[in-house]
Amino acid sequence: MNSDDRTPGLSASFLTSASGPKDAPRDEVPEVAFIGRSNAGKSSVLNRITGARNLARTSKTPGRTRLFNYFDLARGGRLVDLPGYGYAKVPKQVSDAWQRRIASYLENRTQLRGLVLVMDARHPFRDLDLAMIQGCTQISLPLLALLNKSDKLSKNDRLNGLRKGREILASFSESERELVGFSARSGEGADQARDWILQHL
Repeated sequence: MNSDDRTPGLSASFLTSASGPKDAPRDEVPEVAFIGRSNAGKSSVLNRITGARNLARTSKTPGRTRLFNYFDLARGGRLVDLPGYGYAKVPKQVSDAWQRRIASYLENRTQLRGLVLVMDARHPFRDLDLAMIQGCTQISLPLLALLNKSDKLSKNDRLNGLRKGREILASFSESERELVGFSARSGEGADQARDWILQHL
C-alpha cells in the first residue's frame, strides 16, 4: 500500500482550538487525546486514522502544534491533538508552559477516556515518553502506544521493537497498556488504532 491508498477512517471535523484546558469545550463529550514528541509524526498519524489528508496540519518543522485542537467524530466522541513535547528549538519557558497545560488536561479533564502516545519507531521510549507513560499509570488512564514510522525499519527490527516495547510497558503496572506498530505512510496499524479508540469512546 502506498501513501495515496487510504483506508476508511473515523470521519472527523475540526471543532475548535484552545490554548489550554481552561479554554476547552464545556461539555461532557468523551475524548481520546493524541500526544508525542514533536518529531514523531503525530499529526500524520491522526490524519491516517481519520482518513483525512489535512485534518491535522502537518509540517516539516517539528513543534508546529502549539494549541489543543479538538475534532468531533461523526459517530460521536472527540479526538484531541495535544501540543508536541521535547523539541529543543522551542524556548524553555514556552515548553514548560505547554507541559503544565498538558498535565492539567490529563489530570482534570473528566471526559478523557484514553491517551494515544505516538513515538518514532526508530527512537522510542525516550525519557519524556516514559514520563508520560508513568503519568498515565498514576491516574489509571488507558494508553495506546504507537510505534510510528515502522515502514522505515526492517521486519526484524520492527518485531524486536514491539517485543522490547511490550516489556517496557509491562514494567509499569497492570493497568491497560497496548502497543501497536504503525505507519502513517502505509496504514499499518491504523485499523487496530481505530478499534482501540472506538472501544474507549
